[in-house]
Amino acid sequence: MELAGIDVSVVVPLFNEEATLVELHRRLAATLAKLGKTYEVWFIDDGSTDAGPRLLDELAAQDGHVGVVHFRRNFGKAAALDAGFERARGHLVFTLDADLQDTPEELPNFLAALESGYDVVSGWKKHRHDPLGKRLLSKLFNAVVRRACGLGAHDCNCGCKLYRREAVAELHLHGEMHRFVPVLLQDRGFRVGEVEVRHEARRFGRSKYGWRRLFSGFFDLLSVTLNTRYRARPLHLFGLTGLLLAAIGGGALGYLVVLWLLGYRPIGQRPLLFFGLLFVTVGVQIISTGLLGELITYRHQTGEDYYTVRAMIAPAQRASSPPE
Repeated sequence: MELAGIDVSVVVPLFNEEATLVELHRRLAATLAKLGKTYEVWFIDDGSTDAGPRLLDELAAQDGHVGVVHFRRNFGKAAALDAGFERARGHLVFTLDADLQDTPEELPNFLAALESGYDVVSGWKKHRHDPLGKRLLSKLFNAVVRRACGLGAHDCNCGCKLYRREAVAELHLHGEMHRFVPVLLQDRGFRVGEVEVRHEARRFGRSKYGWRRLFSGFFDLLSVTLNTRYRARPLHLFGLTGLLLAAIGGGALGYLVVLWLLGYRPIGQRPLLFFGLLFVTVGVQIISTGLLGELITYRHQTGEDYYTVRAMIAPAQRASSPPE
């Protein structure tokens, strides 16, 4: 698909957000028209079961700037973003959630921040209008990510982000990795900035997030940490852990050897013996895992998408011009 001359691509992942789509499109179109740039808007329907898919098809029929991708089922936000990035052809790519809690009118602020020399600008919802539980979960998540990954941004998971084309090309999202986009790009050497955004209370629908996401987020954080800080040196992680366990076990066994030499026998039934043997064995196994990791220098990627598309409507305008 050739879409030459597009300045800004907007990617909107969504799931069951029928109440906001018409207003979101109207406000997006008005904001983009004021900028005087050529643009396209991709709505990625992540298997919605409400009237949203029909409304999106109607918007695409009415507005040649609009493209729609319908998934066969719900594959998750990371898959939706990945599908949008794959199809977006703009020199800049702006992502936005469909719930209208982050407003489309923030785009000019992101453009101004990007001109400061950043490759990606992430939104910061400094003053959130969410239930207390969700705010606490978000604060905990962002604090742990900053600590574990060395990220300077306050809000890693804000749906509002603006990317340069080359940054999007480096992203291959899966699982719940959309939460860690700034971490992934920073690890690859891209300059990550942040801009404070206005956050609105949810007026329609309900949030798709809850405390159960804390557990999946923890495992995703482990995966991101391994694939950023220790990707090129897995032995530094596994080796240190294994060496510590082996040293504890070796110390316990050494203590028993001293007792045996001093005549405090037998030692074969002492629990400390089994404790020492277990720690030495586990430590050696963990070190071996790190050594095997060092031998794996390339990730093998099949290139196969893990989502399936039911239908797609491409933007009618291949290279639209700014309105007069």
